[in-house]
Amino acid sequence: MSQTKIPSKVASPKASFKANEFIVYPAHGVGQIVAIEEQEVAGFKLELYVISFAKDKMTLKVPTPKVASVGMRKLAEADVVRKALDTLMGRARIKRTMWSRRAQEYEAKINSGDLVAIAEVVRDLYRSDVQPEQSYSERQLYEAALDRMAREIAAVQKIGDPESLKLIEGQLSKGPRRLAKGEEAAVVEETDVDEAA
Repeated sequence: MSQTKIPSKVASPKASFKANEFIVYPAHGVGQIVAIEEQEVAGFKLELYVISFAKDKMTLKVPTPKVASVGMRKLAEADVVRKALDTLMGRARIKRTMWSRRAQEYEAKINSGDLVAIAEVVRDLYRSDVQPEQSYSERQLYEAALDRMAREIAAVQKIGDPESLKLIEGQLSKGPRRLAKGEEAAVVEETDVDEAA
């Protein structure tokens, strides 16, 4: 009996995604599988997912055996979306390291495809009206994370991107009052203690 189970495990990754299904590809965000096709490459038949990223006007072909290694996944479940939205209401955690290092960490979180990690980037880089303006690179990372998060929430909840953005901004505004520039250092020191604990 154990011999029959092994082939079924091999066959199951091919059937894990269906045509017209929305998925998350970590490096590009939410896309839709528009077709599952076979191509012959160097004499071998290869099954591919054809994924459309409409907003980026891009199409990607992913071999079905590579799905796990690239981190492609189904859309987040409702409880993961709820956890990500709750993350936005938390206190920003800003490490006392050079910006270039933090920027790399934020970029890695955005490209991880993990909705909660992306929410952490949105929370940490969000600036309210009373806070100083973001630098250009901070703004770029913030907008990239916000866009990824908004698109996935929109796809999960079957709402438009504008409604999804309003939902995210509403959650951010419920967070601890964002402090003015003079009070920022206290937040940094306080989070260092939190992370050490």
